[in-house]
Amino acid sequence: MSTLKYLGAQRRRLFTARKYLNVSGFSSLHTGPNCSVELHSQEEEAVIALGSNVGDRLHNFKEALKLMKKSGISITRHACLYETAPAYVTDQPRFLNSAVRAVTKLGPHELLAALKKIEKDMGRTDGIRYGPRPIDLDILFYGKFKVGSDILTVPHERIWERPFVMAPLMDLLGSDIDSDTVASWHSFSGHSGGLSGLWEKLGGESLIGEEGMYRVMPVGNGLLDWSRRTSVMGVLNLTPDSFSDGGNFQSVKSSVSHVRSMISEGADMIDIGAQSTRPMASRISVEEELDRLIPVLEAVTAMPEVEGKLISVDTFYSEVALEAVSRGAHFINDVSAGQLDPNMFKVIAGLDVPYVAMHMRGDPCTMQNSKNLKYDDVCKEVVSELYSRVREAELSGIPAWRIIIDPGIGFSKKTEDNLDILTGLPDIRADIAKRSLAISHVPILIGPSRKRFLGEICSRPAAVERDPATIASVTAGVLGGANIVRVHNVKDNLDAVKVCDAILRQKSHPLKFRQ
Repeated sequence: MSTLKYLGAQRRRLFTARKYLNVSGFSSLHTGPNCSVELHSQEEEAVIALGSNVGDRLHNFKEALKLMKKSGISITRHACLYETAPAYVTDQPRFLNSAVRAVTKLGPHELLAALKKIEKDMGRTDGIRYGPRPIDLDILFYGKFKVGSDILTVPHERIWERPFVMAPLMDLLGSDIDSDTVASWHSFSGHSGGLSGLWEKLGGESLIGEEGMYRVMPVGNGLLDWSRRTSVMGVLNLTPDSFSDGGNFQSVKSSVSHVRSMISEGADMIDIGAQSTRPMASRISVEEELDRLIPVLEAVTAMPEVEGKLISVDTFYSEVALEAVSRGAHFINDVSAGQLDPNMFKVIAGLDVPYVAMHMRGDPCTMQNSKNLKYDDVCKEVVSELYSRVREAELSGIPAWRIIIDPGIGFSKKTEDNLDILTGLPDIRADIAKRSLAISHVPILIGPSRKRFLGEICSRPAAVERDPATIASVTAGVLGGANIVRVHNVKDNLDAVKVCDAILRQKSHPLKFRQ
């Protein structure tokens, strides 16, 4: 049971508590200049908005989250990241905005004091209202309580008029209401449709990409808006035993030549893998993987043609991920979503790079056994299993704005399962949205290129003969909402992607281009 601590005359304590504590669904806490009503509970859930437009904005976010944790504020969910035009005072740099859900034992005014101290410690000074700031931290919600005092109003009084606050706030929810606390937040909106109805009234998803507000992912030295067009990721396998091109690119010279070719054909990203993950592939050690990877990675990152392109390293070893990023890789592509190395999430959280979490059951040696191929509803089970990995990643400190999801076409899937996934990407997003709108908005990567199921359908036993089938599967995936396609043949798949993107941009098309 919550305890009200009143700092004032004993006689007024009971009166204040009785007057302002309403137990019929939520409570109101009111304070005046000569008294204070403070809530102390075992734990309450809060929503905190973050904004920054001075200095290194991403570093400011990271530092603020670190200081919040030290202050007794445990982050449980992250919204997506938004770059937004400044509001009210428009002659200032663009903002990064986001929000987090957190649990804390701090009372609302204690929480406010902790956040104000963080702002001050990070260099925020009194300036013009709504002016530039290295960090801005606002309490949007605190448990099921309404708080009113001279210094704090919860819910935050200007939530409802600010799309740059509402967008990240909505990300922290699921389309299913998962608790009484979330139900109270919806009720505070005053809208019959709750927060969702209010967001739609403001314009909802149509505002993303409009009104100067973009959903972005920090990668390399920039911000990627993956909604504008589909990205093409070219594959570079350094292995002797990959199913399609094993042994073709084992020297630095041949690898560099292949990367140069893929970039000239229009690749946006290059995915370098030094360990085969084909069915029944034998696992090699960290040392052997690094021996294959590092000379090529160093040569590739030194290529003039690579400037402006993104380099991914395909690995499930945290040690390889750490070394790869230190040598210039921009993000990590993990086929196991952290299942094959218990340190992966912790390492990625410290590296501050995007992370591809892919669905797979077992490992490459066991993923195609009868147990791992059993599904009742492949899309729903992929969502359930992959989302559980993403939640663990998020709780480990990897924010939603650095996550990419991959449903794992060809990994622990039968032919019909792969087809169900390709046609079911909208359903996958919708099912994830029930749990977390933020994760439902993250980029989806698909990798059907030259996979065995295409050979089975088209009677093409040789992997190199499956490019036309790959183009067909990529087309289906992009029209279904995939944002990144991982392919061996960049040139032809890029043409398919361009046509799909043109179709999706047509306002009359039933599928929405922006996710």
